[in-house]
Amino acid sequence: MSNVETSKTPLDPMSARPLYMQLADAIAGKIASGDLAPDRPIPSENHLADEYGVARLTARRAAQELRERGLIVTVRGKGSFVVEQLAGDALREGEPNS
Repeated sequence: MSNVETSKTPLDPMSARPLYMQLADAIAGKIASGDLAPDRPIPSENHLADEYGVARLTARRAAQELRERGLIVTVRGKGSFVVEQLAGDALREGEPNS
C-alpha cells in the first residue's frame, strides 16, 4: 500500500514551491502523459484534497492555476474538464521546423 501512497503524493511540504503549484504540476503531468484525457473530467477538489493529503482550498487553487495555464475548463454544476491541446502541442512537439 505504501507504493500506491508514494505514487499519489509527489508533493513536498518542505519545498519553497507552494503546495498548490506542486499539485497543479502533478495534474498537468497526468494531462501531458494522457492519464487524464481531453474532454474528460479531472477529479473533484474534494477528491484531489483527499488523494494528495492537502486542504480543499489548496486543491481549489491548483485548479485555478490549471485554468490559467489553459489546461482545464470548469463548467458550473458539472466539474472541471481537460482541454484538448491539439494546435499548441503539435507545433511544439511533433512537427519539426523545416
